[in-house]
Amino acid sequence: MTNGADESPMNRDYSRLIRNVPDFPRPGILFKDITPLLRDPRGLSDVLDALAAHHERDRIDAVAAVESRGFIFGCALAVKLGAGFVPIRKPGKLPHETVSESYALEYGSDTIEIHRDAVNPGDRVLLVDDLLATGGTAQAAARLVRRLGGVVTGATFLIELDFLKGRQRLEGIPVFSLIHTES
Repeated sequence: MTNGADESPMNRDYSRLIRNVPDFPRPGILFKDITPLLRDPRGLSDVLDALAAHHERDRIDAVAAVESRGFIFGCALAVKLGAGFVPIRKPGKLPHETVSESYALEYGSDTIEIHRDAVNPGDRVLLVDDLLATGGTAQAAARLVRRLGGVVTGATFLIELDFLKGRQRLEGIPVFSLIHTES
């Protein structure tokens, strides 16, 4: 017999649905492959429920997510939270006027863009991505939202690589991660 609290999506261990792939995309990187989770209907549904439950009392106007894996969770969370969805993409992928931000990755550098009219001044925006590593991507996304006048209310991740201390780069932004890992 199980305790009712143990049946909550927030209390389940989803790490069993995450596959570790060594040396991808480069030697020395342990890639967290979420495709087993995405293939598991109950696991995916429960993860989305748990992430949404954490923010159900927040007033969120938009969910902003970084391509590509962040889109999977961001769009679904936007629907669950009754908010709009804002895609943040690689350069040259958005068809209208954009604002861009460059940042460092744990294995290189990159740039992301957002439509100039994607966030209105004062909009309360939740940042969503699948993984928090060094925090560079999330920090760049937060800068983009703020440059457009938005208020970053929080940042939510499926997985957080705690040993990389990415949440430190998101100072002043409440961070929630469903799965924590030291490798």
